[in-house]
Amino acid sequence: MRQHAGLVHFVLRRQYRGDLAYADLLQEGRIALWQAVLHFDPHRGVAFSTYAGVAIERRIWRAVARSNQPQGWLPPAPPADPLEVAEEHLWHAQVSVVLAEAVSRLPDRLRQVIVAAYGLNGQPPHSLAAIGRAFGVTREAVRHWRNDALLLLRLPAISGRLRGLYGQDNRAAYAHTQALNRAWLRQKRGRRR
Repeated sequence: MRQHAGLVHFVLRRQYRGDLAYADLLQEGRIALWQAVLHFDPHRGVAFSTYAGVAIERRIWRAVARSNQPQGWLPPAPPADPLEVAEEHLWHAQVSVVLAEAVSRLPDRLRQVIVAAYGLNGQPPHSLAAIGRAFGVTREAVRHWRNDALLLLRLPAISGRLRGLYGQDNRAAYAHTQALNRAWLRQKRGRRR
């Protein structure tokens, strides 16, 4: 222990200590050094300082991680303002209605893909592979259908009311949407060649 006591100080200087005091981490490092002395096997071909250095680092990491975890009870969140809660529920209801209206304007197959992919029918979202099995096509075909549906949903005629609810009905938002649509169409055309 005396011979390798400097190793603990060396590792401590290199490690992130968080909010813990140096003395506390020094004690943790000494415990790790003692465990390394007890468990070291010289027949494995590893130097003791290498073995002990790793053990000390791990012990220090664990001590810092434990100190960063919340201790005791967290204070309860302040009660929500009933008016804010009511406004939020109303806003979510409006979004649901407008989203359902926008999705209903899609062609049948694209609508089914969007509903299944994003779980808009109250069920968990399905993977593209699962949707492909239901339609008897590959997941790549379903990905194309989903992207085609998203392209249509981004059109201003369909997405205008939804964009208004989210505050995305400005020129910059529409320019970003057009860029996404052009990128998808270029990618789609490139695959056909």
